[in-house]
Amino acid sequence: MGCAPSIHVSQSGVIYCRDSDESNSPHQTTTISQGTATLHGLFVKTDAADSIPSVLAYQSRQQPPPPAGPRRREPGASARARAPRCCGVEAETQTSSASAKQASTTEVQIGPMRLTQDPVQVLLIFAKEDNQSDGFWWACDRAGYRCNIARTPESALECFLDKHQEIIVIDHRNSRYFDAEDICRSIRATKPSEHTVILAVVPRISADQEETSVLPLLNAGFDRQFMENSSITACYNELVQIEYGEVRSQFKLRACNAVFTALDQCQEAIEITSEDHVIQYVNPAFERMMGYHKGELIGKELTELPKTDKNCADLLDTINTFIKKGKEWQGVYYARRKSGDSVQQHVKITPVIGQGGKIRHFVSLKRLHCTNENNKQLDKSHHDEKYTGDNSQSESHSFKCKNRRKDSTDVKSITSQSSEAPSLQARRYSSMARIHSMTIEAPITKVINIINAAQENSPITVAEALDRVLEILRTTELYSPQLGTRDEDPHTSDLVGGLMTDGLRRLSGNEYVFSKNMNLSHSHLSVPNTINDVPPCIAQLLDNEESWDFNIFELETVTNKRPLVYLGLKIFARFGVSEFLNCSEATLRAWLQVIEANYHSSNSYHNSTHAADVLHATAFFLRKERVKGSLDHLDEVAALIAATIHDVDHPGRTNSFLCNAGSELAVLYNDTAVLESHHTALAFQLTAKDSKCNIFKNIDRNHYRTLRQAIIDMVLATEMTKHFEHVNKFVNSINKPMASEDTSSHSEGSDCECTANIKNFPDNQTLIKRMMIKCADVANPCRPLELCIEWAGRISEEYFAQTDEEKRQGLPVVMPVFDRNTCSIPKSQISFIDYFITDMFDAWDAFAHLPVLMQHLANNYKHWKTLDELKCKSLRLPTENNN
Repeated sequence: MGCAPSIHVSQSGVIYCRDSDESNSPHQTTTISQGTATLHGLFVKTDAADSIPSVLAYQSRQQPPPPAGPRRREPGASARARAPRCCGVEAETQTSSASAKQASTTEVQIGPMRLTQDPVQVLLIFAKEDNQSDGFWWACDRAGYRCNIARTPESALECFLDKHQEIIVIDHRNSRYFDAEDICRSIRATKPSEHTVILAVVPRISADQEETSVLPLLNAGFDRQFMENSSITACYNELVQIEYGEVRSQFKLRACNAVFTALDQCQEAIEITSEDHVIQYVNPAFERMMGYHKGELIGKELTELPKTDKNCADLLDTINTFIKKGKEWQGVYYARRKSGDSVQQHVKITPVIGQGGKIRHFVSLKRLHCTNENNKQLDKSHHDEKYTGDNSQSESHSFKCKNRRKDSTDVKSITSQSSEAPSLQARRYSSMARIHSMTIEAPITKVINIINAAQENSPITVAEALDRVLEILRTTELYSPQLGTRDEDPHTSDLVGGLMTDGLRRLSGNEYVFSKNMNLSHSHLSVPNTINDVPPCIAQLLDNEESWDFNIFELETVTNKRPLVYLGLKIFARFGVSEFLNCSEATLRAWLQVIEANYHSSNSYHNSTHAADVLHATAFFLRKERVKGSLDHLDEVAALIAATIHDVDHPGRTNSFLCNAGSELAVLYNDTAVLESHHTALAFQLTAKDSKCNIFKNIDRNHYRTLRQAIIDMVLATEMTKHFEHVNKFVNSINKPMASEDTSSHSEGSDCECTANIKNFPDNQTLIKRMMIKCADVANPCRPLELCIEWAGRISEEYFAQTDEEKRQGLPVVMPVFDRNTCSIPKSQISFIDYFITDMFDAWDAFAHLPVLMQHLANNYKHWKTLDELKCKSLRLPTENNN
């Protein structure tokens, strides 16, 4: 085992067992009590009882002796005779001691800070060894704690000042040997004790005795009391509870010293206030900036400090409105220094949520705008105000405040600081001061200003990255994803080119004017039947119109391609549209007839059957509980009208085609949302043309303007160039807040609260209406398989016809993959679902709860995937077509 260890006794009576090779590391393995030597539970009588020190060190991983039976003693053995055995035991337990220490190391998290806690140290203060001291001793052994025992008040205080134990157990059962409360007070008088838990062992009371108050113990400095109980398990439980409770808490509090050190060294001015705006902390940078000493500020309310009149009258109200809602506020603010000067600051106020989910603190970070006026005031304040320290410290303070880019101490920055010419940094700050002082700011301007401000204090690499962010933010297409090369997926690229661009590849001399078949009057049409007088075959079909699996193609057949009038009458009656508009059923029938007459039945896809299908989907969505609870009756009426008119007079060609062909409509609407603008404009023209079909003639002007705006907004939302913008806004403004509410509240009525909150924000209602009509417009992949296949065939045929015409007229071919001779319909459907449908319907399903639709979508996607894997380019396998 190598050299034998030796026992060293200090003058104060502290004993350590040290290994001769590592004399600086006390191995707390051997314990010697007065009159006995204890070796791993074996207590040995010694002849040197009077000279034995009063502090005993012990740590062992050996198992405690059996609780039953007397302790084994060897009377007559001298300390010298037992020394070899002591040394042997010492060497034997070195490895186990090290492993115990390693096993007891604990990781503790406080906020984002990760700490490593060493094994807990315990000091037992017992004048005499007995079963109670043994119980705590062996409990420490079981828990892996480092344990010391002190017999006298003097040795206890010296041991504590040497080791700073986290837990102290003092024998308070009798006062014959020492006064436990005096010992506690003497320990509490030292600074390290503020993070120590002190436990008083009090005598057990009989059943007929009344338990005494704990207040005298608390007043003496004790934290807890422990009723006498020598059970090792009882002692162990008490110590472990203290470790996981008070000790861990005190350990976290000690770590806060590092945080406060960082705050004190920070070059930005920091102020922390309570929820009632009482100042709790300011750092030295704040004192330098404002000219106050912290003693003059802490404990005062912000309202007690002098204010400047340079701020806008309602700025404080605006700030309070933000921070009281738990939102961060950031902007420019004028503050008054102690000297009376006003300084312009960039302020960032962050609410801190505490106990009970309430705001408990506000943290303010303040930086000076380095204008010439501010710099002069700052220099003057450093010259006038007296701080402790020499001149070099004052200069360093001034240097830190002038140099706004913190933590940047490279050679280039140091050289520029020594130069007399104004630095680029100072010029940027001057520009930013002017930008921040703008009185009118758009949201994107505020975002750019925040990023610009962040650049000022960022390292070069971060500043360059933020420059790239600003380049992206200054573009117009913030929500449209960027595809890779066209070779990666030509079907997706062609769909995007055809649906999400305005064409603008104009060829001179090629103009396309589609035939205008605008029936501005309904006089030549027969008067439609009332909803109660429809033919039985149509009425029977309409009985099932509330089901998602309603077959619109059967209604198309039995109505001779006039499904919109019949389905519209049924749905509008169910939603009380006539009552809301204060118009007769005859007027509503006439209006539906005029609108349907201006859909082109020659189009394979964009005809009145598609309009009826979108109307059906919209009505289905409006019945969903969360949608219904989020919208008003006006929103419902607007949505149904928008669905009805959303593709009226569609020529069967895309916006890109019309722009490339130089059509009259493209010229009229400046190549922007050409068809969608035309659909809404024509619908309102048709409605106002004849009083017999003017469904808006009896509502007041304000209602009409609100309704009209809602209808226009929804129809324009069907334009695919804004697809990703609408979807992302819906996800960020509706889905994510709703998800956070769901996780934070599982109580009944939380869904009602969610919809009530949406109703309070008209912008959110607008996002819901846009998302609803968008999903209704392209819901074909979510219909039952047979309906999905029919719609896929119809849209493909319309795109084939467009490609044919582009080739005939020498126009750019917008979607080359839609060549009727080579196109793979399954591939086109897969691309459409992957790129446009899946994410949008995931978001809509998360809000409206549409399990049936999502199951249809999965089944249909599987159908197209199967065909594609089999290299089939048609709607079905050849064997299915033959059947």
